[in-house]
Amino acid sequence: MHHSIWVGYDPRESEAFAVCRRTLRHFAPGVPIHAVVLDELRDAGLYRRPTSKRDAQLWDDISDAPMSTQFAISRFLVPKLAGTGWALFMDCDIIARQPLSELFASLDERYAVMCVQHPNYTPPDAVKMDGQMQTLYARKNWTSVMAFNCGHSANYRLTVDMINDLPGRDLHRFSWLKDKEIGALDPKWNFLVGVSDPKIDPALCHFTSGGPWFEDYRDVPYADEWLAERQEWLDEERFVHGRPSTWDAPTYANGAA
Repeated sequence: MHHSIWVGYDPRESEAFAVCRRTLRHFAPGVPIHAVVLDELRDAGLYRRPTSKRDAQLWDDISDAPMSTQFAISRFLVPKLAGTGWALFMDCDIIARQPLSELFASLDERYAVMCVQHPNYTPPDAVKMDGQMQTLYARKNWTSVMAFNCGHSANYRLTVDMINDLPGRDLHRFSWLKDKEIGALDPKWNFLVGVSDPKIDPALCHFTSGGPWFEDYRDVPYADEWLAERQEWLDEERFVHGRPSTWDAPTYANGAA
């Protein structure tokens, strides 16, 4: 079975993207890694949703709700982009800490999507990251790490038109699926820093409220690991290129494996 990884890209978090990709390359060797880049999806005619700005906050006009990242809704295009096999999407504010071969081995063909099914919760703060508004919706954070079974017939219901027309809150609650078509991953595959049970040893560590690339989040748990990965990435880039070349967004078409 073919596997691929898709990471949401936002230019405000390009550093987080680079560090996420670096850890994935270490813990998922040989698996192609792609970026989900909003401008490219618009240019390809796949993403047509109107957006605006309100007080410097990116706003999805169809949902009449804020978008904390550029990939808030474009993530649902991953089955269309991947086309085949299992396509694992994740937010860019994540680091891998354990081999993803275990996650891929746990994927079950009976399900259209598999994810960590976090219980409903209220985020600890009204804002996150660099002042972005928190949005409450059903199944919050289920879609921040999700494995799409691209060949599952239930995912054929997730059309490009649906992704461009439905409110984001409906997409994030998997409105195109029946509950029995959603499988559960072990909680370690989307460990929410400051929210998940601290007894869990994270395999994918998710800085959901904000990571150490923001000044106000330098002291959160696992920040030291992220900062160490960042320094190694910077050292490698300067040695090879003389500058951190991966600040630039890679294209989803040719991947970044």
